[in-house]
Amino acid sequence: MKIKLAHRVSQVEEYYFSTKLRQIAAMRAAGKDIINLGIGSPDLKPSQQVIDRLCSEVQKDDFHGYQSYMGIPELRQAIATWYLQKFAVMLDSETEILPLIGSKEGIMHLSMTYLEPGDQVLVPDPGYPSYQSASALAGAEVVKYDLTRQQGWLPDLKKLSETDLSRVKLMWISYPHMPSGATAPYSVFEGLVKFAHEHQILLCHDNPYTFILNKQPRSILSIAGAKEVAIELNSLSKTFNMAGWRVGFMAAEADRVKEVLRFKSNMDSGMFKPLQLAAVEALGQPASWYDQINEIYGKRRFLAESILTALECDFDPDQVGMFLWGQIPDNYTDGIALADDILKKALVFIAPGNIFGENGKKYIRISLCSNQQVLQEALRRVKEMKQNG
Repeated sequence: MKIKLAHRVSQVEEYYFSTKLRQIAAMRAAGKDIINLGIGSPDLKPSQQVIDRLCSEVQKDDFHGYQSYMGIPELRQAIATWYLQKFAVMLDSETEILPLIGSKEGIMHLSMTYLEPGDQVLVPDPGYPSYQSASALAGAEVVKYDLTRQQGWLPDLKKLSETDLSRVKLMWISYPHMPSGATAPYSVFEGLVKFAHEHQILLCHDNPYTFILNKQPRSILSIAGAKEVAIELNSLSKTFNMAGWRVGFMAAEADRVKEVLRFKSNMDSGMFKPLQLAAVEALGQPASWYDQINEIYGKRRFLAESILTALECDFDPDQVGMFLWGQIPDNYTDGIALADDILKKALVFIAPGNIFGENGKKYIRISLCSNQQVLQEALRRVKEMKQNG
């Protein structure tokens, strides 16, 4: 029996990494030792205190039932304290924070809450593919705005202001930028907030990489007037090595939280309480935790830079985050061609920049989520591939 797909699903494809992981699994099943440097899934574990807290709380008899859609008060307060300490941003833990089962889910919640057919949404090119797919699933028209190396991967707000923005309801931004690792100074955030006020656009800032190899963590909510026009998504996945735990949150003014909750409460239930209490523990980690993580990523980054250099790729040494973004040499047509060549000849998977947009076609991206030994082996294989032509 053939069932016709809903129109909304026909607007999107299966997530690239979902299909690529199947290919890699098939190659491994065939006996090939594939090194995967494509996906940003931390290979390190959370702090021992976080793990111990989860193990302790999970033993309690009354912690296994449904939880509040708003999250437990302890988690919301921990998020508020963390934002005050790290960003000097004051949030009301009762009304301005909404815990999420991962910030990727939050992208879908925001899209379904605010977008409908006839609306337009500004999506960065290159950018995280889920911004586009979530917008399409909500029935909105995606309008891509260019980010290029020449302009520091920052939006040209003057150029955007000269276009018809009358149907634009949302604008997705993400700094540190994924995939380029570019950061945005406060002046750019100030410009974005002013732009949003002038054109009545809701800014959606996706901010999961701000503590990885980044000496100046920033929140757009620290800008005067930002709460009136901006929502910020954050996550414990990268900073605290908790990607599989699915703990994220959004921070925004109270009305935005209420609006998103109307959709979210019809889609899921609250997170498992022991997970939320473990998240409280994570958010309370001392400065030494961040230093330790960044020391590890710094050593890995050095090896990733060596891999890009061996591949004759050019890269910005000032980029931050848990990836390394490099411009490919001219003898390859695009990132896919180079990535496929590396996978075939060196058995190393590196993400092609094409998957992030048209402006990523001439780039590849290496994940820092593999240990030094794996990266050393990948470097050895790449060098051997280059020597053999």
